[in-house]
Amino acid sequence: MSRPEALIVKIGGGAAINLAGIAADLARIPGPIVVVHGANAARDDLARRLGHATRILTSVSGYQSVYSDEAAIDVLLMAYAGLANKRIVELFQRNGLNAIGLTGLDGRLVVANRNAGIRVRENGRTMLVRDRSGKPASANEPLLQYLLDHGYLPVITVPLVDQEGFAVNAENDDVVAVLQRMLGARRVIQLIEAAGLLEDPADPTRVRSRVSAAEMAALEGGATGRFKRKLRALRTMLEAGSVVVTLADGRVATPIADALAGRGTTIG
Repeated sequence: MSRPEALIVKIGGGAAINLAGIAADLARIPGPIVVVHGANAARDDLARRLGHATRILTSVSGYQSVYSDEAAIDVLLMAYAGLANKRIVELFQRNGLNAIGLTGLDGRLVVANRNAGIRVRENGRTMLVRDRSGKPASANEPLLQYLLDHGYLPVITVPLVDQEGFAVNAENDDVVAVLQRMLGARRVIQLIEAAGLLEDPADPTRVRSRVSAAEMAALEGGATGRFKRKLRALRTMLEAGSVVVTLADGRVATPIADALAGRGTTIG
């Protein structure tokens, strides 16, 4: 007997994301569902209050990432695995969803290959910066399938676990790509603080309704900042299999219902 197809929902970590609306929408959708969430706004706020401001690295190839030393991992554990994850689980439970909050570290749910180093250009010099970050490589399929088969809604975030058992930071967009490949999910919804993929970043009203997989490389080449990395993760996922991604507004009253109705940008 074949399993029902899973829907993967990636919730951005911005402060304006309508978590209550997302929970209400999910309560009306039959499973199985897997949620991956960020918490960058909560992390940055907590880091400032702890006196450990978030440091952003830009590689020589133009991709940005968060510098993740031991102190940054502590902040990540508090903001992502702690506050954000458990508040989302609480909200989902209040809406009748039997959510279970997990990081990639728990049960080796998502294993990452530790980065050998990030080549950056600072103060006129090229340097190799090493930290506790990695690239998602595999997922614990038996654990995830057990949870889905028994009616749980996994709510997943960083940190991941590396080959030696250390907690490492990673991009949740890359986590989504690993899970999509493992589950064979054909539908992914990504909720962000924008109406979709904008024609012009200066005009939030001009949204591209559809982008083909073939256009992704050119879009990635012209992007900057963290969005450039998101587009790379999306391109990798589209190249690996048959999937349709909807990039939609997470701030509206019914974010998932709107995405399923075709609002936002359909990619693939």
